[in-house]
Amino acid sequence: MKIAFTKPFIRDYHDLPEHLQRQIDKQIEYLLENPKHPSLRMKKMEGHPSVWEIRITSGYRLTFQINGDTYMFRRVGTHDILKKP
Repeated sequence: MKIAFTKPFIRDYHDLPEHLQRQIDKQIEYLLENPKHPSLRMKKMEGHPSVWEIRITSGYRLTFQINGDTYMFRRVGTHDILKKP
């Protein structure tokens, strides 16, 4: 799978502390290697049938879409981002 990033994702990512950026990078690696990795807790978002979410930490999530062979990363941050995935 390929990966791509939206402008909001890039902005969200750069606004986060470095330790969270490292955790995000690790979870993206897991997603690329094995989308069923247990730490991802990947699921479709309720109310947004084409948007998925994965767990970064207990308080942070990452949203993305699957477009063909590409993961399009949309947003990353606290649960508040789930209101506008």
